[in-house]
Amino acid sequence: MKVFAGTLLALLLATPAVADVDKTTRSLAATCAACHGTNGKSVGGTAVLAGVDKAEFIKQMKGFKSGQVKATVMHQHSKGYTDEEIELMGAYFAAQSRE
Repeated sequence: MKVFAGTLLALLLATPAVADVDKTTRSLAATCAACHGTNGKSVGGTAVLAGVDKAEFIKQMKGFKSGQVKATVMHQHSKGYTDEEIELMGAYFAAQSRE
């Protein structure tokens, strides 16, 4: 019974952390919506981020951030994100359906 109670307590305490991470990730992804559409579903003119491979997203963002990948505005936007935030966004967009 003690094991069950301890496990239940651990789950209850962990729940807010999971909610915070999800909220943070969604907030980060929302910063891309003005140009790339809600949930990365661009309606034209900019790259579709929904369903993009996480590793490719991270590579592109880090390339923008370092200046190795040329862009009109992304080289500036990318500098505002930490590597951890870029990884969170990469996972978020990879999980989105292109449809």
